Amino acid sequence: LSKRAGNIIELDDLREWLGTDALRYSLARYPADSPLTLDSEILTKRTNDNPVFYVQYAHARTHQVARNASDAGVTRDVCDPSLLTHPSEAALIASLGDFPRVVAQAAELREPHRVARYLEEVASVYHRWYDACRVTPQGDNAVEPVHHTRLWLNDATGQVLRNGLDLVGVSAPERM
Repeated sequence: LSKRAGNIIELDDLREWLGTDALRYSLARYPADSPLTLDSEILTKRTNDNPVFYVQYAHARTHQVARNASDAGVTRDVCDPSLLTHPSEAALIASLGDFPRVVAQAAELREPHRVARYLEEVASVYHRWYDACRVTPQGDNAVEPVHHTRLWLNDATGQVLRNGLDLVGVSAPERM
């Protein structure tokens, strides 16, 4: 694109082409003093290569897991963090614990890209946790206390993703 050559794209046209969420997230994802790269091919796809889709999908997945847990009889009445012994659970807890620090630093330095990049990391850690740890029992197995505790961890992840997406002005869909 070149303003001098006359090939410019108006912001409204870009928003219409990419979508509001993809555009906002992309603008928030880069430091203000760095070149902005918008790959329309990636930003219009519903794949994990699209960073806004990846984060929104992680949020939607937390809601799907909660719905499935409810159907399986997993409730939020028990939470015993000592049951979370898998390395991916520790990684997710640590990642979620960074949220206040990341937000404070982003606000202090006026660098919203820190929140966007952090959300991508949380989504990545969550997807690894999801692949490694079940919130619902398999088959006819009984619901165990660890399932209840994992539901709390799932919900905490959803809350952090929702809050972070809200900070960068992007929707947090419950279904995709």
